[in-house]
Amino acid sequence: MNERTRPLQGIRVVEMTHMVMGPAIGVILADLGADVIKVEPPKGDNTRRLLGSGAGYFPMYNRNKRSLAVDTTVPAGRAVVDALLADADVFIENFRPGAMAENGWSFEALSQKHPRLICCSAKGFLGGPYEQRTALDEVAQMMGGLAYMTGLPGKPMRAGASVIDVTGGMFCVIGILAALEERHRTGRGQQVTASLFETTAFLCGQHMAQGVVTGKPAPPMTQRLSAWGVYDIFDTADADQVFIAVVSDTQWRKFCAAFDFQGFLADRSLDTNSGRVQQRERTMPFLREQFRGWKKAALMDKLETIGLPFAPVSKPEDLFDDPHLNAQGGLVPLTLPDGRSTKLPALPLEMSGQRFDAWRDLPQIGQHTQETLREAGFSDAEIAELAAAGVLRWPEAAPKGA
Repeated sequence: MNERTRPLQGIRVVEMTHMVMGPAIGVILADLGADVIKVEPPKGDNTRRLLGSGAGYFPMYNRNKRSLAVDTTVPAGRAVVDALLADADVFIENFRPGAMAENGWSFEALSQKHPRLICCSAKGFLGGPYEQRTALDEVAQMMGGLAYMTGLPGKPMRAGASVIDVTGGMFCVIGILAALEERHRTGRGQQVTASLFETTAFLCGQHMAQGVVTGKPAPPMTQRLSAWGVYDIFDTADADQVFIAVVSDTQWRKFCAAFDFQGFLADRSLDTNSGRVQQRERTMPFLREQFRGWKKAALMDKLETIGLPFAPVSKPEDLFDDPHLNAQGGLVPLTLPDGRSTKLPALPLEMSGQRFDAWRDLPQIGQHTQETLREAGFSDAEIAELAAAGVLRWPEAAPKGA
């Protein structure tokens, strides 16, 4: 997308975050065109150095940002951040409760100096008995019912991605955009807070409602009574798997006709979805045996021709070569800190038929320290003095041991 058409161009964001939820807020705003300045310590955001399942956090959630490396544990470093906030529209943080107030960056303190500033806090909990607790994505999934719904009975399991971190970040973005709109009318900023626990509860609200409607507690999704007669994963002849769904009576008739399941087509007790759900013990063994005779590619071609919902059971690494994601900007190119090139998912959004790309590569630690401080009114002499004192870092002047 042409930079001039990005909807949030002209919005400046100061981001002090780590891990996933906070950086997810920033990357969404940055992809949409906001100037997001990532404030990180001279040694860099600790997320840059995570291993294992955390190794992808930094590459995925920090494109399109500028990095300013500054030591905020000293007064001179905090003064640098104060100077940035003077010209900012939004301030994002996701540290423990009270951490910002200890540095003089509570909403109350900031709003007195910068009444138009919107402060966004990504927390574990909203106001209430739990609000001082420390939380993580997995903590919220356990407390909020999602791990129970994802696992087997007695074996709760977190979802296979940081769904609560990312969804909570999305709620933060919604709140920020609403606050920006309200500021157009009032001229004032406000505090926006979203949380992991309440996000999980919102996602599990459908299962709470299910229990009320049915009169029975919702069982884990692995043990659920499906809402649809055909809604399953099927093994194929080439030792692979395909998910197939038939979710309407019209789809059922097309499904049976296309695969020549004449016995099912003639059976009036299967005409409705309710009838098919009640008779899954009869229909599913037959369907499983039928699809074991199909190779995966041929089966998916057939289902696509019919127009039924289907999906291969893919691994994350399969997405790099997905023809749809590669066709029109679904994956954006990035350079990893070690110099290797890769491509990662773009924002899942089109506006005016256009996708949002990576208009800035992943930043090196402190890559934009000098330019962002010049924009904030610091002279080159002042910047050099702060760097000499170890308060600032940029790639050409990294302090020893950093």
